[in-house]
Amino acid sequence: MQIDLIDTFLDLCETRSFNRTAERLGVTQSTVSGRVRALERALDSQLFTRSRAGTELTTAGLRLEPHARSLRLAWVAARQAVQQTGEAAATLRIGIQHDLMENHIADWVGALRTAIPGSALYVEADYSVQMCRDVLTGALDLAIVFTPAADPDLHIESLGEVAYQMVSTEATQLSQVTSARYILPNYAPTFARSHAGLLPFLSEGAVSSGQAAVIRGLMTALGGTTYLPEEMVADLTASGTAQPIKDAPRIMQSVFAVVHLRHRHRPAYRRMIRALHGQVGKSLG
Repeated sequence: MQIDLIDTFLDLCETRSFNRTAERLGVTQSTVSGRVRALERALDSQLFTRSRAGTELTTAGLRLEPHARSLRLAWVAARQAVQQTGEAAATLRIGIQHDLMENHIADWVGALRTAIPGSALYVEADYSVQMCRDVLTGALDLAIVFTPAADPDLHIESLGEVAYQMVSTEATQLSQVTSARYILPNYAPTFARSHAGLLPFLSEGAVSSGQAAVIRGLMTALGGTTYLPEEMVADLTASGTAQPIKDAPRIMQSVFAVVHLRHRHRPAYRRMIRALHGQVGKSLG
């Protein structure tokens, strides 16, 4: 089965551009044209028309598209069945923003495994920029990020928000916090902009970091004040290590799911994203 013919056809259905599909699939434009011709010969039908206005599906192409998607899904299922080892099928690679790994990773992985039973998961922590690159190259199947890249080949969906709260080992009110004893958080560009707008007098700190676990470690070791995810603040408060600054504003950080554009309608990916919508809303809301 020449699945590359189906992949090329489906990609052209999305891009309506032989040149764009060649770029997305990492092949030459002549290879794309050759694959289309081979598929047209096999079906004895013209699938696309090309003109100065662009590339359009013919009636035969429109009729083929839903069948091609079914064929592609069946091929993925067949590969998973053939590659199955023990109880786990082919591995899906999931990337998650560092700050989202600590408190609810087990719940999220459980939800994903329920959504795609029979598949193995490989989960790793990373930063948004690298994870978006990895989705584009195929090194990751799905990424959960703070800052999705603006790339036409990425499909992005909002999953919810993380709440951050100011916490301190020494201050109890916002008026007591000074930049000299402040650990400046820089979790994401949107967080940094919100922080600068709400707290311009704390735009500098004694030290800065972009990872919550690092910032928590610095604060507990050196003392001071910072912003951490609310659940970290609750743990620190319960242990008597620090206390929340209740008159400081909460800062919200959006969370997004990112998959490659060509996967956005595939059932397994839709199930994963739906599972994350429910789980992130429950965990982070």
